[in-house]
Amino acid sequence: MSATASAAASVAALASARTDVADYLLALVRVYSLLILAYVVASFLFAVGVRLPYSRAVNAVLGFLRDVSEPYLRIFRRFIPPLGMMDFSPIVALIVLQVVGQIVADAIHG
Repeated sequence: MSATASAAASVAALASARTDVADYLLALVRVYSLLILAYVVASFLFAVGVRLPYSRAVNAVLGFLRDVSEPYLRIFRRFIPPLGMMDFSPIVALIVLQVVGQIVADAIHG
């Protein structure tokens, strides 16, 4: 095997690994966005009076969604106060997450 072929093979492997890492990052951003969206919808349903009967499983899921989403959303709630009953910080948080995730993935992908 010549040195040129060996170098080309290593470049192809590196490019493949970078693509895989970028795709993995985009998948993480997508999953986290869905978790935040589920938390916002559940919070909205509780705010308008839709209550699920007490269930240990439901409480565990809602607690998980709160524990995962609130630290990130709290950053934006410090700067964006709610307007009446509407809280626009999750919308801004999701947009920032998508934009930053895409920029980082593009930088990794090269």
